Amino acid sequence: MNTKNMAVGAISLVASTLAMTLSATGTAAAADSGPASTAAASTSSAVPGNTLRAGLYYVLYNVKASDLNGPYVPAGVNLDVKNLVTPYFAYLRRLNSHFALELAVGLPPTAKTVGKGPATLGSVPFNGVEVSSAKWLAPTLLLAYSFRDESAVLRPYVELGVNYTHFYDLQSTAAGNQANGGPTAISLKNSVGPVGTVGFVWKFRGPWSLDASYSVSQVTSDYAGNTAGVIRTTHVKFNPTPFVVAVGYTF
Repeated sequence: MNTKNMAVGAISLVASTLAMTLSATGTAAAADSGPASTAAASTSSAVPGNTLRAGLYYVLYNVKASDLNGPYVPAGVNLDVKNLVTPYFAYLRRLNSHFALELAVGLPPTAKTVGKGPATLGSVPFNGVEVSSAKWLAPTLLLAYSFRDESAVLRPYVELGVNYTHFYDLQSTAAGNQANGGPTAISLKNSVGPVGTVGFVWKFRGPWSLDASYSVSQVTSDYAGNTAGVIRTTHVKFNPTPFVVAVGYTF
């Protein structure tokens, strides 16, 4: 299954689960029309419905890329990306006692690409040398399911959703230009892919909580470097696995 089909599947699952949740909620409300249901509705409406989170993304990359292809490229030339840390922000909207929608985003970081393969290209150092950088904006929409009752101090949860990654401000370093044989313009195609998350929330004081989670996401792109009309390309699977530690406020 390709990335596009997996992303469509993730979106469809989020949408269908949300529809079933809302449908079930509506059906239950229509079925109960007595004083007891009125009291329950009043209690439910009193439950806070919004949560804001702020913390840190610890992004670990598991890059898999085909060897760089193009004129004058020796065999085994590849690329890797350094792990990074960036601020994390999220908004959650409660749907019912177990389901919520989350929109998460990190402050756009600068990801640094290093050479992987031969120690040198000609006389130019390559392996482990920073050859380019790029910023990315990656909003993620997730449907969350929390276990245990809302009154529980510790609630584990799972999430499934879709990620959109936009790459911008791509730069070739001086070392990258040397390795490519001159000033090089770089491009990366945007990516859409599925995301899965496991985590827990610890309510430690009133509306305040601590959130910790681990995600697996699929981010793929086509890389192209243009050096005076000489094009080198590769297909990159970034496969980031972010850890998040954040403080939440529910209102």
